[in-house]
Amino acid sequence: MLRLIIVLLSMAVLLSGPGAYADTIFFANLTNSQENPPTVPTTSTGGPRPASFGTATFVLNDTMTALTFTSTIFNIDVTGSQTADPNDNLLNAHIHCCAPPGTNASVVWGFFGSPQNDVNPNDRVVIPFASDVGGTFSGKWDAPEGNNTTLAAQLPGILAGLSYINFHTTQFTGGEIRGQILKVPEPSAFILFGIGLLALRIAASRRQKRML
Repeated sequence: MLRLIIVLLSMAVLLSGPGAYADTIFFANLTNSQENPPTVPTTSTGGPRPASFGTATFVLNDTMTALTFTSTIFNIDVTGSQTADPNDNLLNAHIHCCAPPGTNASVVWGFFGSPQNDVNPNDRVVIPFASDVGGTFSGKWDAPEGNNTTLAAQLPGILAGLSYINFHTTQFTGGEIRGQILKVPEPSAFILFGIGLLALRIAASRRQKRML
């Protein structure tokens, strides 16, 4: 973990240098509580299952023609075979816009399941965890893409904090975890914030493993 923190601190220094502010960076913290209504994950027999959560980062290029993202989620079955129970199986994943936090909005770009809008070109990469439940997703919302819309049409709402990333499961077809996509003031602040969040996630993961 110490090595990773050192790398992130180095990135903070680099991102704070000349020309570091051409791109716009966004961040989302995905939780059950942000869903409308909030979700409480259970197994198909009604028993408890671990709370699902995740993070996502987004980079809007300086010409505002592409929004690149990476998201990592935990305790949602990305392949359908990471757990035996079907309730946590991932069905779809999207970006929604445009509505105030806590309210629901339409799908404007999908990157897993239906719709799959990362097609022009297809930049989507999905990497399931090898020995845990969850995985990492990455892709790019290019200017020509969208779910009956375009990136340009949705940018005002995204920049205003009115969009969110949403992961839908078998149990919660309307969304199990989601996170409001919020603009980060500056790249170095984002990296420092990420270090703190990473430490919290690692601590939570270790506590969860001790409880099993």
